Amino acid sequence: MPHQRHILSAAITAMLMAGTAIAATQTATPSQKKIYCWDEGGRRVCGDALPASAVDSARTEFNAKSGLATGHVERALTDEERSAAAIAAEDARRQAEADAMQKRRDLAMVESYMTEDDLRRAYGERTALLDETLKASRLGVANLRLSLLSLLRQAGDVELADAPVTKRLSNSIQRQHAELLRQKQILLAQEEDRAELERELGDSLNRYRDMRKSSDGASAGAAPAASPAKPAG
Repeated sequence: MPHQRHILSAAITAMLMAGTAIAATQTATPSQKKIYCWDEGGRRVCGDALPASAVDSARTEFNAKSGLATGHVERALTDEERSAAAIAAEDARRQAEADAMQKRRDLAMVESYMTEDDLRRAYGERTALLDETLKASRLGVANLRLSLLSLLRQAGDVELADAPVTKRLSNSIQRQHAELLRQKQILLAQEEDRAELERELGDSLNRYRDMRKSSDGASAGAAPAASPAKPAG
C-alpha cells in the first residue's frame, strides 16, 4: 500500500506539472505571435506569416495581441549595394587610419619644434632647395627658347634665299622644340611642388598652433592650485 500511494502521488505531481506547462504555453503564445506588414507590388500587405517572396523585403513587425510595432527590418541589400557598402567601409577605415597617423605626426611636430620659427626654418631648407631648382629650370627653358629661335631664323633665312631647308637643320629644330616642351613640363611640375610646399607649410603652422594651444591648455589644467595663504598669527 505505501508503494502504491507513492506511485499515485508521483503521477498526480506529473499531471500537475504538465498542466502548468500547457497553461504557460497557452498564455505565452498569443503575446509572442507577430503580424508582418510589407509592400508588394506597390500595395501594403499584412499577414501572420512571412512568405518566401517577402523575406528580403523591408517590413514592420507588430505584436498580434497589442497591435504595437515591435520592430522594423530593412530590405536585403543587392549585390551592388553590398559591394558599395564594403567599399565605403574600407574607405572609412583607411581615412580613420590616415587621421590617426596625421595626429601622431602632429604630436611629433609639436615635440620636435619649440616655436613656430623653428618649424619655419625646417621648411625653409626645403623651400630654398626648390627655389634653386626652379631658378635653374627657368634658365634652362630660356636658353632652349633662344636656341630654338636661332634655328628658326636660320631656316627662315634659307627659305628667303629660295633654298631648301636641310634635313639636318629641320631635325635640329624638331629636337630642340621637343626638348623645350619637355623642360617646360618639368618646370610646371616643379612650380606645382613649390606651391604645394607653401600650402603644406600653412597647414602645418595651423595644426602646430592648434596642438600647441591644446597642449598648453592641458598643462594649465593639470597645474596644482596654489595653496591658500596662512593667516598671520
